[in-house]
Amino acid sequence: MKYCKDLKIVGVEYPSDGYVLLKLTDKEQLPAINAGQFVEIKVEGSPSTFLRRPISIHFVDVENNQMWLLIQLVGEGTRKLAQLHEGDSLNVLFPLGNGFTKGTEGEKVLLVGGGVGIAPLLDYGRQLKECGACPTFLLGGRSSRNLLQLDEFKKYGEVFVTTEDGSMGDKGFVTNSSLLGESSQYVKNKDFRISCCGPKPMMMAVAKYAKQNEIPCEVSLENMMACGLGACLCCVEKTVKGNVCVCKEGPVFNINELTWQI
Repeated sequence: MKYCKDLKIVGVEYPSDGYVLLKLTDKEQLPAINAGQFVEIKVEGSPSTFLRRPISIHFVDVENNQMWLLIQLVGEGTRKLAQLHEGDSLNVLFPLGNGFTKGTEGEKVLLVGGGVGIAPLLDYGRQLKECGACPTFLLGGRSSRNLLQLDEFKKYGEVFVTTEDGSMGDKGFVTNSSLLGESSQYVKNKDFRISCCGPKPMMMAVAKYAKQNEIPCEVSLENMMACGLGACLCCVEKTVKGNVCVCKEGPVFNINELTWQI
C-alpha cells in the first residue's frame, strides 16, 4: 500500500558539504518498508520545481518510528530541502517501487555503493543482519568527504572503502578494491551475491565483474522518476522483456534482466 502524508521533520543533519540528512516521523506507525524502496517528495517554495523529487529511503529507525532520507544537493529543489528545520512538515508519497532481495540465514551479501548511491544500502544492511544474513559493505567516493555515515554502516557489517583520490581506503573505483582482488579471501569461494547502487558506469563495472565471476548481482537504477507510479513514462528502461518503468518494476533489477553490454 502507498501513502501520501505530511511527515514531521524531527532531525536535520549535514553529514558533509553538499548533503543533508532528514529524519521524518508520523503520528501513526510507519508502514513496513523494504530496503531499496524510495519516496517522492513535494518541494514547497521552489517555483522551478514542478515535479516531486525521488529520494531513496536511507534508513528506517523502527524503535523511534523514523524514516531517514540522505539527499545530495544538486539543484534548486534539493537545495530547498536543505533549508528545512525540525518541526517543519514534508509531503511524501511512499513507499514506492520494489526493493532488494531479502536475505536468508547465514547468507553472505556484498553491498556496493558509490556516491549518494550508498543511501539505500544502510537500511538493507540492517534488514540483512536482522534476518541472520552477513552483510559486507564496499563504499566508494571521489574523496573521503563523499564517504558518509561510515559509523552507521559499521553497526551492521564490515566496511571497505575506495576513493578516487586515494584520501581513504584503496585508491580508485570500487572495482579496484583489494576486497575484490584475486587474493581476497572474501571472494575466494564466490559464495556470496552482490547488491549495488550508484552511478550507472560504476554499476555497469560491478555488473561486469559479477558476470565474469558468475556471482549473482542486482542493481538499483537511478533513472529520473517524476511520478513514482509508472504513469509518466519518464523512467523507462529497456530490459530483456521489453521496456519497463523503473519506478514500478524496479528500481532494483537482476543484471540478467537488463540489456547492458557487460
